[in-house]
Amino acid sequence: MTAVPRIAILTHSTNPRGGVVHALELGDALTRLGLEATVLAPDIDRNGFFRRTLCATSCVPASPAGRDTRAMVETRVADYVRYFEDPDNRRFDIWHAQDGISANALGILKERGFISGFGRTVHHVDAFEDERLIALQRRSIMAADQLFVVSELWRDWLAREFKRDACIVGNGVDRKRFSPQPDDTDAELREELGLRPSETVFLAIGGVEERKNTVRLLRAFLAVRLQIAESRLVIAGGASILDHGAYQAQFVGVLSHAGDTAAAVMRTGPLRQRLMPALYRAASCLVCASMKEGFGLVVLEAMASGVPAVVSGIAPFTEYLGGDDALWCDPSDVSSIAAAMMRSVDRAQRALLFERGMRLAAQHDWISVAKAHVAAYQKLRDKIYA
Repeated sequence: MTAVPRIAILTHSTNPRGGVVHALELGDALTRLGLEATVLAPDIDRNGFFRRTLCATSCVPASPAGRDTRAMVETRVADYVRYFEDPDNRRFDIWHAQDGISANALGILKERGFISGFGRTVHHVDAFEDERLIALQRRSIMAADQLFVVSELWRDWLAREFKRDACIVGNGVDRKRFSPQPDDTDAELREELGLRPSETVFLAIGGVEERKNTVRLLRAFLAVRLQIAESRLVIAGGASILDHGAYQAQFVGVLSHAGDTAAAVMRTGPLRQRLMPALYRAASCLVCASMKEGFGLVVLEAMASGVPAVVSGIAPFTEYLGGDDALWCDPSDVSSIAAAMMRSVDRAQRALLFERGMRLAAQHDWISVAKAHVAAYQKLRDKIYA
């Protein structure tokens, strides 16, 4: 084992999802601390990660997989195992999975004696009906030698459901990248999406998913549009390894009955990462009315960009946001979401939220997140190499 540990951080894909963002930011922060970190992910298109990094990255050859969730998960686990069967690809001292797919792969490698142990971050836990997926999810948690979480919500859940302790590491935001200061990408973003300066833009990030509560958000926007005629709902992102087809069909069904208002709803899909800060700045408000989250990283990014946020009045949001830091809503109540969206356009309210949001974003940095990992890495290292 080297004096400076070589850390492998494994994630499920190269797509711009919250857990992947966390993995890359963690890798960069560990590198700034003088550690040797590499972020790895299956990459079927061989295009690499969605942004450049300070840390090393490595793309694992991936096999074709259909939209069936179980087949996809098992294929990606097998891709990882096949890659690490080569000793030249296993030159790491610390192994850290960021999701159930990579944790299952590391669990298999551990069983075969290829690695001595590993850690896993549990960002959130999905609700599966397939018994095989339930079993894989359980193994991904129970096989890990060290668990990390980004919120108290999931630490307590792991203690209750699996009798496992977990280290809270939190999340951060890059305030050099996400800021209220405009640059040349602002005009580019507005032209690309056809956004007018006079429009009130409500922004949601994460695509159309049941966990993101997108159908209720759509219904709330349709109510808001009756009061703010020049308004638009922009739903960005949505690159997911899971199949959300049934829920997306429900969303399309609601939108099909919206008449002319349907034209005010835009699904952008994943955007180029260089345009994401401009996307936040173009928004009047971020709406994160999720039914379940690991942390809600987009809330910090919006606040760092000077944009107020509507958030669900549930954990984990209630862990790191105070009563006056955001506009709260009941995610199960369309009228509550709509009312919070309406409050976001009040000038006095916006000024207060801007000030509090900037202050809160400054309290969450990636170096602190990396330092929280370093102490746990040492314990993991001592345990597996004892």
